[in-house]
Amino acid sequence: MIPDRHTAFQMLEEGWKRNPGPWKDHSLTAARCAEAIAKRLQTRGVSIDPEKAFILGLLHDIGRREGVTYLAHVIDGYDYLMGLGYDEPARICLTHSFPEKDVNTYIGKHDVSPEQERRIAALLDSFAYDDLDRLIQLSDCIAMPDGPADIIVRMNDVKNRYGRYPRSKWNKNLELKRYFEELMGCSVEDAVGTAPEAAGP
Repeated sequence: MIPDRHTAFQMLEEGWKRNPGPWKDHSLTAARCAEAIAKRLQTRGVSIDPEKAFILGLLHDIGRREGVTYLAHVIDGYDYLMGLGYDEPARICLTHSFPEKDVNTYIGKHDVSPEQERRIAALLDSFAYDDLDRLIQLSDCIAMPDGPADIIVRMNDVKNRYGRYPRSKWNKNLELKRYFEELMGCSVEDAVGTAPEAAGP
C-alpha cells in the first residue's frame, strides 16, 4: 500500500518542517528521476508504474524527519511508514541505501544500536529486490538537491563528504545504471534530462 501523490507531498513537507535541510529537494529530484525512467521503461514494455515510482522516490528519505541522522534514517523511515500502513514505501526506506544487502556498506555513521543494526540486516535479507528497489537505488544515486547529476559526480560528492565510498557499492551503482540503460535503450542522462518538473500536490 502506498499514499497518493498529494498525501506523499504533504508527508514530505511535514517532515521537512520538522527537520529542514537539502534532503527535501534531493527527494524531489529522486522522485522526478524515478518517474522519468519509469516512463521510458513503459515505452519498452517494462511495467513499472511511473506514479508509484515517483511516490516511492519522494518518500525514500522520509526518515530524515526525525533529525540529522545517518544509518538511523533508514529504520526511522521504515518504522514511520509501517506505522501508517504504507508497507511499500517503508521497504524502500531500507533498500534505497543498500544496492548490496550489506549494512557495512553504509556510508556514514552507524548511529543505531547493535540490536537495530541486526534488525536492519535481517529486514534486508528478507526482501527479494525487484526493479522498483533498483530504480530508487539508482535515482537516489544520481539525485542532487538542485537536480540530477552524472552518477560519477554524485558518488564523488558523497565520497568527498564522508571520506570513503566502498568500491563494491560504487561498482554496483554503475551496474544498476547499465541495467536500466539496457532496458530503456538509452542513457540514464537522456532519460532524466527530459524529466518534467514535478507538479505540486
